[in-house]
Amino acid sequence: MSNKPLHQQSLTELSRSLQDGAISSTELTQHYLDRIKQLNGELNCFITVCEEQSLQQANAADRAIAAGNIKPLTGIPLAHKDLFCTEGVKTSCGSRMLDNWIAPYESTMTGNLKAAGTVMLGKLNMDEFAMGGSNENSYYGPVRNPWNREVIPGGSSGGSAAAMAAGLAAATTGSDTGGSIRQPASMCGITGLKPTYGRISRWGMVAFASSLDQAGPMTRTVEDAALMLNVMAGFDPKDSTSMDRAVPDYSATLNEPLKGLRIGLPKEYFAEGLDSRVEQTVRNAIAEYEKMGATVKEISLPHTHHSIAAYYVIAPAEASTNLSRFDGVRFGYRCEEPKNLEDLYQRSRGESFGSEVKNRIMIGTYALSAGYYDAYYTKAQKIRRLIRDDFLRAFEEVDVIMGPTAPTPAFPIGAKANDPVAMYLGDIFTISTNLAGLPGMSIPAGMVDGLPVGLQIIAPHFEEARLLNVGHQFQQTTDWHLRTPVDLRG
Repeated sequence: MSNKPLHQQSLTELSRSLQDGAISSTELTQHYLDRIKQLNGELNCFITVCEEQSLQQANAADRAIAAGNIKPLTGIPLAHKDLFCTEGVKTSCGSRMLDNWIAPYESTMTGNLKAAGTVMLGKLNMDEFAMGGSNENSYYGPVRNPWNREVIPGGSSGGSAAAMAAGLAAATTGSDTGGSIRQPASMCGITGLKPTYGRISRWGMVAFASSLDQAGPMTRTVEDAALMLNVMAGFDPKDSTSMDRAVPDYSATLNEPLKGLRIGLPKEYFAEGLDSRVEQTVRNAIAEYEKMGATVKEISLPHTHHSIAAYYVIAPAEASTNLSRFDGVRFGYRCEEPKNLEDLYQRSRGESFGSEVKNRIMIGTYALSAGYYDAYYTKAQKIRRLIRDDFLRAFEEVDVIMGPTAPTPAFPIGAKANDPVAMYLGDIFTISTNLAGLPGMSIPAGMVDGLPVGLQIIAPHFEEARLLNVGHQFQQTTDWHLRTPVDLRG
């Protein structure tokens, strides 16, 4: 058993301790529950803590282990972003609209993890309906970054990233529509993986933008992400966007040598707007790859500068359609004493949706309206194809693309509250990957002013194994992924 505190150990280390009988799942689960009680009040990572249920699941895992029925994730305590439906447990999407909604069914992804023997500690805070890049848009209040309580953790999966950085779960899940796994992973100093669109089922994941949303693991190490992806990925006939492709063993190729790896550096990712300290940190990380035998060349993704504009037409358009179901009639929040049906709709939605959600619904409805559909939505989809083609051409010359995950480290809570454009530009390096449907990952690469900085790695479609191999090799020669906030190490 490792000498490190339990909450600083990787999934691999914890799984080995559980298999060897050095610790029980009940003891491990109670350890995390105790840390949640101690720290969640100031960090605000969890919306719901499932103490009784998690201890029951841990007890069941201990019985399975005793009977020799153990899988790699059996008995491991996890927590889920609060937009994945979990049967019998509140699924709020960080919104007043769903504050009273108990999911009557289990999402495919959380069901896969449940079947693998994991323990669910609870549901994690997030920007309302995943709309935001700072986790300040939650009905339940902002999440605070464990590295500095005065700065954001990133969003929209800020609760998932902060919980990992603070050691409140062994692994967490997130969703990524325009960078919402990778950007908070960068700002909280953890590993965050957005797989290829269609690699993990979206069934039971409350939709923001259906053509962009993708679930993924948020973990301490790349090796842990591979273990999680082995279980999370797979074809689901209930999801029409799920890809019917075999799932490889992502752990099997982690230790492949990198000699001969061709790395592309998009000149558009090292331009104006990038903090010079972040740039230097990322270039230092890339130099480590050169020491391992990789070659580096500058490439161009010429339509990158259109990605923000295209995304903020496509995503709100899809959001306005997806959120039309939340009307106060069938489920969710309903206003008091409506005068008529129109009043019911208007007040239920007006009182329960936050300002960011309302803004995006209005933008999306406008973009889809008669007379503007072709001018905005159709044009944005054409730009999306150009962005995808840029990546496909680049991957004819290189094996992976690298660059910064975010242009700056985490910024103070409230600093960009009145400047939505500045907030949106924080996703400039991640959005293109979603528009193209590619897999991307952020791994810890250094520190700036005591705050983590992430290196983003992008691979061709369904090349998650390559992505994980490249990230794992970096973590074999550096220790940034092992760093934790000083005051949370005990």
